[in-house]
Amino acid sequence: MSRSKSESLLSLTESFFHAYLQHTRGASAHTVRAYRDALKLFYLFLANQKRKSVGDLALEDIQSDAVLGFLDHVESRRGNSAVTRNCRLAAVRSFVQHLLRQDVTRAGQYGRILAIRNKKAHRRAATYLEPEEARAVIAAIDQRSGNGERDHALLLFLYNTGARVSEALAVRACDLRLDRPRQVRLLGKECHSYCISFRRRNETTIIHVYRQACDLAFSSANVLLVVRTGIGLGPCTDAHRAGRVGPMSEPFPA
Repeated sequence: MSRSKSESLLSLTESFFHAYLQHTRGASAHTVRAYRDALKLFYLFLANQKRKSVGDLALEDIQSDAVLGFLDHVESRRGNSAVTRNCRLAAVRSFVQHLLRQDVTRAGQYGRILAIRNKKAHRRAATYLEPEEARAVIAAIDQRSGNGERDHALLLFLYNTGARVSEALAVRACDLRLDRPRQVRLLGKECHSYCISFRRRNETTIIHVYRQACDLAFSSANVLLVVRTGIGLGPCTDAHRAGRVGPMSEPFPA
């Protein structure tokens, strides 16, 4: 395998993330991570099929039949849903569009990949915990250990704010406001940020556990440490079965 051929794929992959996603599109960190995970899985699958290392993959290996095989692998071997399959396809499509802009000599090869359609997916009804069920889960945590106190703080945080897991993982100590009006700033999709006020009737408990969260769950890098202990979602995770809590009572005015 010519080294220049493999380097062309690697260099175009690098420019896709740095030049296109981050600078041209201004994609959020969540989008960059999702596309990174999808391409990582695709490259590992392709290297296994071609019986070569990832570093030896070339542009000629990026074929429509390889993409279709990867999508089938995602569903049949990894057990992902059709929704996740479509998300992986969206990431591959975006990358192939970048390849087409940089390498028009393989337009037919890339066009066949771009012609692959999404798979029809059934929308699941939203599931949630009733308030008493959520409180029972939170009360079941043993708070006599440091990890138990951290887990209690994290679940109470999710319960009272309705934050997505990814939003909770992105919370920094400076995002918490523990004096009145007591709030937390969350960074949502498309880089949108918003403030959530804590409910008045849980004010005392909330302030106590959030001070614990600052003490127990924030690192010197100022980010919430839950992934390393298996609490948060890791890379390449299909979270479609994760439950959601039902609507909480109205927050007190800011």
